[in-house]
Amino acid sequence: MGEIPEFQLTSESGQTFDSKSLTGHVWVADFIYTTCDGPCPMMSSQMHQLQTLTAEMPDVKLVSFTVDPAHDTPAVLAAYAKHFKPDPDRWCFLTGEQSNLNDLALKGFKLNAVDGSMTHSTRFALVDQKRRIRSYYISSEDGVLKRLLHDIRQLERYPS
Repeated sequence: MGEIPEFQLTSESGQTFDSKSLTGHVWVADFIYTTCDGPCPMMSSQMHQLQTLTAEMPDVKLVSFTVDPAHDTPAVLAAYAKHFKPDPDRWCFLTGEQSNLNDLALKGFKLNAVDGSMTHSTRFALVDQKRRIRSYYISSEDGVLKRLLHDIRQLERYPS
């Protein structure tokens, strides 16, 4: 389905986040923005549930990318994140230059543009230990977390 290129962005803590830290890990990504009153809070709640469901798999990481980097500074992302109680060792919220986020979203994840329109995919992307996209999951489908958790366990048990 494609491979996620290496990237450097800024986390909600204000620190540089290097994608190399995800190599060797199974991870789930989504695209959100903090002022969304539609699907974003639901998706972040689902990511929190996923964090809880994968508690026995501390190597599983969660990554939320903003589609509104003009507004979603590290401080704004940190305030938003507090509502969802992220484990800072496992779940990060990332921002950066719009062009970098746009390239990553379009060319890497093949999901949506980050062009200021706030239009974005409501899919979760499952990425394996070698940064390959293994599957997409529509966040609004019934049983989405059950299917995602099953596939995460499979990748953890049988790394490729």
